[in-house]
Amino acid sequence: IHSCPDLSLIVGLKHNDHLQSPPRHSQEAQVTLTPKERKQFRSIAHHLKPIVTVADKGLTANVVAELSRALQDHELIKVKVVGHRDHRSKVVADLCLQTPAELVQQIGGVATLFRASATPDARLSNLIRHEIQK
Repeated sequence: IHSCPDLSLIVGLKHNDHLQSPPRHSQEAQVTLTPKERKQFRSIAHHLKPIVTVADKGLTANVVAELSRALQDHELIKVKVVGHRDHRSKVVADLCLQTPAELVQQIGGVATLFRASATPDARLSNLIRHEIQK
């Protein structure tokens, strides 16, 4: 995903608004994460377990639907992808395009994905739950 330096102005964010809290935007207005946000999301996701697994059948419609639902509920999730290195990278890239989610980090067969929810649920959102626990 390519970043556009003025995209934050299009979605209505001021220059430093996204640094205080995670960006809340619709699926159409995809904002690239800053390095500071990526670091924050990696630390939040450190204790998370993968909740979606992409196995031998690959990226099916059911997997994409489940991933989309999980992103809507949790905003920040881990996905486990089975296969060799090139296959895993291609599947993660396809997941990001089809859901539209932002790749935070990929280590081996586990990828961390983020997509802001328009109406986050405080009981389910990993970002909100992390803020409450502090």
